[in-house]
Amino acid sequence: MQIAIAEAKAQFAELIRRAEAGESIELTRYGRPVARIVAAERLVGRPLLGAMKGAFSVPDDMFAGDEEVAEMFMQSQDS
Repeated sequence: MQIAIAEAKAQFAELIRRAEAGESIELTRYGRPVARIVAAERLVGRPLLGAMKGAFSVPDDMFAGDEEVAEMFMQSQDS
């Protein structure tokens, strides 16, 4: 897409959105191309899955039940 600089000023936010979507916008002055708006390269950072690996440890008895809590749940089911 080509657009005059003067017109691009009024549509700047929309042009940025289109560039982010992958479109290349060519800015012109007096009908001649002078600049291009393109999306910036996004560096892929650390993946979210496993990002906290090694940051904390899960206790071995994490799933060991608390008898008092289990009894309260059983009592609430009987009601």
